[in-house]
Amino acid sequence: MSKSLIAGIGAAVTLSLASIQGAEKKVDVSKLPPASDAKNVTYAGQIKPIFEKSCIKCHGQEKQKGKLRLDSLDAVLKGGQDGKVVLPGDSAGSMLVHNVAHIGDEDDFMPPPDNKDKIPPLTKDQIGLIRAWIDQGAK
Repeated sequence: MSKSLIAGIGAAVTLSLASIQGAEKKVDVSKLPPASDAKNVTYAGQIKPIFEKSCIKCHGQEKQKGKLRLDSLDAVLKGGQDGKVVLPGDSAGSMLVHNVAHIGDEDDFMPPPDNKDKIPPLTKDQIGLIRAWIDQGAK
């Protein structure tokens, strides 16, 4: 192989990697509702009821869109096919928060705006509670 061909392939790979990295979701976290002031927020106490009402139909025992289950704490912390969705201690950096707050990539919004079951988006208070739970360690 000629040096110019190798250099061209190297440049193409570099450009491809740069475009993949640039395509990573850039989310404006300033658009997130603030975390709730609630203390001692737990999955079992406050978060699971939200998920049961709005998320389990697509992310539960019977169906796991994106290989993500939200019907147990262990499953939430495990994540799905795109990796971890909750970063304990960092709600603003957690994909789950971005998706339920409908910021970032529209294809990832949960619940989807046009869902067949007409499940409404989470409220700012619900998102704030999820943020508080994650910021408090996602227990």
